[in-house]
Amino acid sequence: MKRLRFLLPMAVLALSACSGDSSPPVTYAPLNYSYLPPINLKVVTVNIQNNYVPDAGAQALLAQDPETPADAMLAVARQRLVANGTPGTATFTVETASIEPENGNLVGTLSVRLDVVSADGRAKGYTEASVNHSETAPDSNDQGKMQAALYDITKQLMDSMNVELQYQIQHNLGSWIAYSTSAAAAPVTSHGGVVGGIVATPLAGPPGGTVPAMAPPAPVGPNGLAPGVHNMVPPGMQH
Repeated sequence: MKRLRFLLPMAVLALSACSGDSSPPVTYAPLNYSYLPPINLKVVTVNIQNNYVPDAGAQALLAQDPETPADAMLAVARQRLVANGTPGTATFTVETASIEPENGNLVGTLSVRLDVVSADGRAKGYTEASVNHSETAPDSNDQGKMQAALYDITKQLMDSMNVELQYQIQHNLGSWIAYSTSAAAAPVTSHGGVVGGIVATPLAGPPGGTVPAMAPPAPVGPNGLAPGVHNMVPPGMQH
């Protein structure tokens, strides 16, 4: 009888454990795009900054994200934007990195800007890139589903931004890219896509030193910019 009385409480505890949620918490791997080719800029310094300040509502939502868009974007900028030592300065700015509820959806928006100035401090040009992604919002009371949705939105934003940012830099600041024939290129699939689903043109020129077809070298005027590009700084803004 004493043995039976001892076993009964143990059985109750075992049943209680089985009836509860015993699944381990989900672990989200940090987003990593280090396999993509660096973008070598003709500057001596690349400054990276975050100007996005979420309001209280957005901040509460982003606090549940395993990796926020701003954190992911800053990490990618540090990996991909590389100074080659030429006099001049580039400043990369995260302007918007939000995920907000809207009409039953979660809408993510990521906007960035890259400015370049000459060695004497004169503004020479800039480019901007912006992407967005939305998903149906899960039940806000289900923390696991909310975390998964936020993480997926961040990943989708970063996948798109890696393509868009490279394109905009090549298109608008092509004369500020230091192309190399020896730089490592991102692995690509047979249909031209990068392994992992991101399409990005390697920044290493083909044999002979020519620039990839996506961004042919533009003629450079006396001010160091390609004539006619839309991101030239108006003369009145130069110092």
